Amino acid sequence: MAKYRIAWLPGDGVGNEVMEAARIVLDKINFDAEYVHGDIGWEIWKTEGDALPQRTIEMMKTCDAGLFGAITSKPKEEAEKELVPDLQDKGLVYFSPIVRMRQEFNLHTNLRPCKAYPGNPLNFKEGIDIAIFRENTEGMYGGVEFFPLPQDVYDALDRNHPKMKKFKDKGLENIAMSTRIMTKQGCASIITQGFEYAKKFGKKAVTVVDKPNVLRETGGLMIRTAREIAKNYPGIELWETNIDAQCMWLVKNPQDYEILVAENMFGDILSDLAAQLIGGLGFACAGNIGDGFAVFEPTHGSAPKYFGQYKVNPIATLLAAKMMLEWLGELEKAEKIESAISAVISEGTVRTYDMGGSNTTLEMAEAVAGKV
Repeated sequence: MAKYRIAWLPGDGVGNEVMEAARIVLDKINFDAEYVHGDIGWEIWKTEGDALPQRTIEMMKTCDAGLFGAITSKPKEEAEKELVPDLQDKGLVYFSPIVRMRQEFNLHTNLRPCKAYPGNPLNFKEGIDIAIFRENTEGMYGGVEFFPLPQDVYDALDRNHPKMKKFKDKGLENIAMSTRIMTKQGCASIITQGFEYAKKFGKKAVTVVDKPNVLRETGGLMIRTAREIAKNYPGIELWETNIDAQCMWLVKNPQDYEILVAENMFGDILSDLAAQLIGGLGFACAGNIGDGFAVFEPTHGSAPKYFGQYKVNPIATLLAAKMMLEWLGELEKAEKIESAISAVISEGTVRTYDMGGSNTTLEMAEAVAGKV
């Protein structure tokens, strides 16, 4: 019997190819695991009307962790049109399966390390090493949305906030609303984890990023909570920045930042920007971490135009596998993978198309496996 049971979630498009690459490296380090396939993504949505079917959720409940490839995601109207004929006009609504997974399993923390490995020709600057902590279940991605705006929702808001009156004559059928709901518990959790990470790895500062001068209630809650928590970590500085200014400063002085903490959407924006500083999404991995379960993934999409060509860089997925091993406590195996990735990047003899080379997804994986 294998030591670990891993939910294996390739998803769509090149997600299948980068996951194939991950198996090459995981097998090379003799990771003792049973890999259990789970259906997830666009193809399942089209045929079943559910991008994360209940059978996959039940399977994941029996696993120690999950590794996820990539999914295709499209707007609501396009999603309905692509359903098989028998499922159209049934009132089915597409909802991102990865967002739903985060909420279903309370994977409250999204950790995105962004590290510039020496020798990567795509590095914006050398020496960048940033960990981004993104709250994963609340904020702008909480999923509480309306279109058209229901009358009772409008009436409740109108009774409680004077600024709703300016929308009164627009017509409820013309109003779309996406809410940004944040709780003190959610803010405290993600901020605390940022400070704990700083304490563990000897970092000098934690930067909390929001927009409290405009988003006064939600942003204000985030910053007030950060100031409370910072008092428990006297050796670590709290830096407070606005999201727009932080994006500018990340490009100007990326080496100044070690840990960034943000709500869901702002964390998403920051992590993609930071990913480009260290070579692009081909090098960007993430962990969706809960109290007793976690799912790890590359942060790129399914790239359908490249599917079947095996040209996409698998390093992000290999780093996601490394994160999974760390979370499971397999620190020696995780270190072997990272050292092998670093060596391949530094040597520069094997490079995928994004790095200016012509090697395939699997050739890159074989090169990393060879360094193990």
